[in-house]
Amino acid sequence: MKKKTHHHHHYSTGLPALDQMIRKLLEQAGGSAIYDRLLEDIIITAVKLKSDEIDRGDVRLLTIALKELRYAFKIFHPYKHVRKIAIFGSARIPPEDKAYKQAKDFAKKIVDKGWMVITGAASGIMSAGNEGAGRENSFGVNIKLPFEQAANETILDDQKLIDFKYFFTRKLIFMSESDSTALFPGGFGTHDEGFETLTLVQTGKTTPRPIVCIDPPGSKYWSMWKRYLETELAAKKLIDREDMKLIFFTHNVDEAADFVARFYRNYHSCRYVGDNFVMRLKHPISKLRLQKINRDFKDLLKKGSITQVTHPFPEEDDEPHTHDLTRLVFNFNRRHFSRLNTLIHAINQD
Repeated sequence: MKKKTHHHHHYSTGLPALDQMIRKLLEQAGGSAIYDRLLEDIIITAVKLKSDEIDRGDVRLLTIALKELRYAFKIFHPYKHVRKIAIFGSARIPPEDKAYKQAKDFAKKIVDKGWMVITGAASGIMSAGNEGAGRENSFGVNIKLPFEQAANETILDDQKLIDFKYFFTRKLIFMSESDSTALFPGGFGTHDEGFETLTLVQTGKTTPRPIVCIDPPGSKYWSMWKRYLETELAAKKLIDREDMKLIFFTHNVDEAADFVARFYRNYHSCRYVGDNFVMRLKHPISKLRLQKINRDFKDLLKKGSITQVTHPFPEEDDEPHTHDLTRLVFNFNRRHFSRLNTLIHAINQD
């Protein structure tokens, strides 16, 4: 059996000389050395695939996924600090449909609030979203399908249009690059994205975000779905009642755009620092509000209380753009993630 080497971290090809060559290779590639350890791990993983003797199809999947994600991260990177909303809905809805007009209107309103829009880049609601946002404020993450998926005219040939072979890489980009989700009427894909978003927020696998369901006045599209969630999921304890509060339902695009923007009125972002959960705020909250929050959200704490601090933690060095923000710090029990959304609404009242 090959002996593992332990240089600066445990992951290794098992051949010290080869590990050394990989490190040299990265040095020669130039650029910043800040992530070299992580890049080393990627190359080591590729080397390990040689001896794993897995199917060619599996290796191809890994290769394409890595290439797609690298390219997408590169395209999104210059816009890192601009809020973005992912808009989902059917590709089959025609421009004369009320839902199409709503999606276009909504995208325009959210862009007026300083946001950018990400859609699946195809026709229907996606086209409406890009149209309303305008080319310069639009991203398109297109899926290559044998049918109905040519990119819409607004985003066609734009650098911010990205083509994906796999749904899973595309979904990861939708989630990782957006700060909010808007759902318009749609088919399996729309519900897939909606449930994926809800699952990730509910389980704490992504940070809290505003989620809106919008359909035209008089439409029962979302109200029937909502009733199903309430009677079949919440009432039967398959989800927490609190989980229903993750979704804002409306027929009004102004209301929807205001709800999304208001979520980030004071709340900025969050992360874990050791055992602490850190919520960053644009400005401090009053002593009175903090007392009330401590009373109302005791159930979120493993121990101690929710405190307010004005300095960043050393672990946050990699996020200099957050250093001047206020922080709410607490020992989160990591149980009811949907409650974090409710806490954010409370913070935003100050």
